[in-house]
Amino acid sequence: MKTATVADLRNNFATVSRWIHEGEAVMITKRGVPFATLTPPPHRKPPPPVDRLARLRRQFPDGPAKGDSRAVLDYDRGDR
Repeated sequence: MKTATVADLRNNFATVSRWIHEGEAVMITKRGVPFATLTPPPHRKPPPPVDRLARLRRQFPDGPAKGDSRAVLDYDRGDR
């Protein structure tokens, strides 16, 4: 278990936070006396992977726009 002081939390929180994020428990001391223990959650499930292709197919069921992209943009802007 790693140890950090209250001052370390105040001045170097990014480092202590990284330790916890990596799964390490951290004992916090105040004037040399153990004060608290910071631990990561018991089990952390990674988020499911994003299926970008399925999202594109839902948003654009007819596939990509046909023709010149400039013509499509002009049409969308109301220039044509």
